[in-house]
Amino acid sequence: MMPPSLELQGVCVHYGNQAAIEHASLTVGGGELMALVGPSGCGKSSLLGSINRMTDSIPGCRVSGRVLLGDEVISARRDPATLRRQIGMVFQQPNPFPLSIIDNLRFPLSEHGVPRRDRDALAEQALRAVGLWEEVKGRLNQSALGLSGGQQQRLCIARALVLEPQVLLLDEPCSALDPVSSKVVEELIVSLKGRYTLLMVTHNLAQARRIADSVTVCWVEAGCGCVVESNGCRQVFEHPSHPITAAYCAGEAG
Repeated sequence: MMPPSLELQGVCVHYGNQAAIEHASLTVGGGELMALVGPSGCGKSSLLGSINRMTDSIPGCRVSGRVLLGDEVISARRDPATLRRQIGMVFQQPNPFPLSIIDNLRFPLSEHGVPRRDRDALAEQALRAVGLWEEVKGRLNQSALGLSGGQQQRLCIARALVLEPQVLLLDEPCSALDPVSSKVVEELIVSLKGRYTLLMVTHNLAQARRIADSVTVCWVEAGCGCVVESNGCRQVFEHPSHPITAAYCAGEAG
């Protein structure tokens, strides 16, 4: 079954009196990968964190607007834990728990009430999905912190996938990795298209052009982040409708 679309309608994120991004609207087609690009400080990560309510834990942070998963308005939900099972997130720096490799996957399953008898099978399935099973199957009880950076990031992706989400949010998942590891993780992300709806922040325009189905360009205007253009990848890079997009993609701005 195709995963649902993800739509943001006029989303605003404020920290106290400071606006991080205002009136941001975009739609990620079900099973597609959208790249969220733009210069530092334009609100990309804030926008990403608002989708699965990671911003709830930040004092003084306010989010308004609507977020829809398919036809459901998920921004109105009161239970962020259920939401985060549907919408997983992977961060820039690999952040495995200081536990064994297998316990990094058992822990979220336990927290979400998955029966003990099912946890190891689901963990193996997730490790296979990220191409890590053959590399770690002989040391599952060793610390995850002993893995390489690229392996740690794939483990973090597996940790998000083990809960069987519909959407995966990725905040610059390759930027902290060496080129070889980055290529492996990028290829993994491409392989997830069709099975998950993907929204990925990246500063790497070449990467966005290589792997994204659509692109949203964020910018800073009057000290506040905003969306200046959101369209298919080829349209944004080859026939941009906004002069800021044209300048940014040509390397003349940002």
